[in-house]
Amino acid sequence: MNPNTAIRAENISKQYRLGEVGTGTLTHDLNRAWAKLRGKEDPFLKIGDSNDRSTKGESDYVWSLKDINFEIEKGDAVGIIGRNGAGKSTLLKLLSRVTKPTTGHFEVQGRIASLLEVGTGFNPEMTGRENIFLNGAILGMRRQEIKRKFDEIVDFAGVERYIDTPVKRYSSGMYVRLAFAVAAHLESEILIVDEVLAVGDAEFQKKCLGKMGDVSKGEGRTVLFVSHNMASVRNLCSSGIYLKYGKIELKSNIENIVESYLNDNDFDETIQLQFIQKNKDKILDYIEVRSLNDSSLISGESLIFNLRLKKVLGKIDIHIGVYDRNDEKILNLSTEYFPDFKTDKNSFNCVLKKNPLPEGNYYAHVFFKNLFYEEFNSHCLKFTVLNGDFYNQGRITEKIPSKILVEHEWK
Repeated sequence: MNPNTAIRAENISKQYRLGEVGTGTLTHDLNRAWAKLRGKEDPFLKIGDSNDRSTKGESDYVWSLKDINFEIEKGDAVGIIGRNGAGKSTLLKLLSRVTKPTTGHFEVQGRIASLLEVGTGFNPEMTGRENIFLNGAILGMRRQEIKRKFDEIVDFAGVERYIDTPVKRYSSGMYVRLAFAVAAHLESEILIVDEVLAVGDAEFQKKCLGKMGDVSKGEGRTVLFVSHNMASVRNLCSSGIYLKYGKIELKSNIENIVESYLNDNDFDETIQLQFIQKNKDKILDYIEVRSLNDSSLISGESLIFNLRLKKVLGKIDIHIGVYDRNDEKILNLSTEYFPDFKTDKNSFNCVLKKNPLPEGNYYAHVFFKNLFYEEFNSHCLKFTVLNGDFYNQGRITEKIPSKILVEHEWK
């Protein structure tokens, strides 16, 4: 392998059997072993559907990844993007050796630090301090090296008060802050980050992206970054890989990758409103957005967000973030601005008397938080806005260069 190459993937594929833990039954395993003894190809590698969740396949087997080949140079910051189910997280788990590929292999030069999900690699019974040393040891670092970085890690995570508390008592936000701080500061040559940063608040996300930029550009370490936030991917990464149905659709510079992804995944219809329920365990039961007269969503007219919870949580803060197709935040709607608002119910309306959004496609993220519970619902609603007569000029407002419309007058 070229000494300047950090990661090389050759013919990587990963197959799963639907409805099963593992790859199949004892009969299948015996068939595989018999084929191997005779020098034949695994018979189950010849079957399986692509990982397209929108269609019903004919096989019990599905290829989460199929024939993936790429090389990543040392010091590169690479964005891996694709729709849910495209195989992004599977690829990172294979690279991090959480699971093995069905076919193919990786060649890696350097130690890998991975942040794949909240609390990856943490022992919940151990304190934050103990987990920092444990993660460092897993990376092959000496205790003295970890001590040298310890104060910097704790300061970055902002959990000094709880550093000697078992991490099972941490909130999901605290988990992520400490897990990212450990992964980014301990001296690995390759940093892999899945989209767990969505759990953190906006200030911490910005801090993490800044640190990843320093790691890549300043320290010359390799960064693999998975995110649905195209603005973050553009700012951090120089090149990218676009995965679609478990295969590489495009490898190119980051601008080409993002543009191809956005064009493929823009809304299929002129008007589209859809609630996306991703997890049955979530407290969020439903969210919709509508106009006052239940017609199309139009700039300058009323806009009402209605959301319903599965149970009453009592005192709770609710945040609705509205994002554009690049996943850049356009609006933030929050009950924190209204301290007298009563939240001891399970249905809420947020009313915008004049919709400030210009024509385009938008997503909503919803975040709930109280003393005992946090829940982040990413991309749980998508909707389309049409241009209207925002400035009351008797005509449709067009040629809007800004991301939001603001009432103003000229004298």
